[in-house]
Amino acid sequence: MEDAHDIAWMRLALDEARACLERDEVPVGAAIVVNNRLAARAGNRTRSDCDPTAHAEIVALRAAARQLGNYRLTEATLYVTLEPCAMCAGALIQARIARLVFGALDPKAGAVASHFGLCAAPTLNHRVAVTGGVLAEACGELLRGFFRQRRG
Repeated sequence: MEDAHDIAWMRLALDEARACLERDEVPVGAAIVVNNRLAARAGNRTRSDCDPTAHAEIVALRAAARQLGNYRLTEATLYVTLEPCAMCAGALIQARIARLVFGALDPKAGAVASHFGLCAAPTLNHRVAVTGGVLAEACGELLRGFFRQRRG
């Protein structure tokens, strides 16, 4: 059963993902929450910023660290509409994020549940609690619609 707080914050991440469509970005959105308060929100900016690292999670992590004045986000939960890739999962570990909540699985590049299990890897120095599948259908449909439109 999905938690009401998780659903509300994931809806905010979905709003960020929808905003990506206006910039012709892959619609992935993220929100970082500390003590049930928003610390940062972001969408993908790889094309806009001409930056291959500007995934929604990375942009949100940077903004939250600045906002909170600490690169260690030990009390934070990251909400993201798509399962993080290896780069983003690694960044979550480096930031010491407490919890990750994601929407849709990414069977091609997901590095949390679909492949690798990076957030729970016993050889790494930090583990992230993970909840997947929150508003998965809405998150997945936004992405599927974007790629259907692009492919014609």
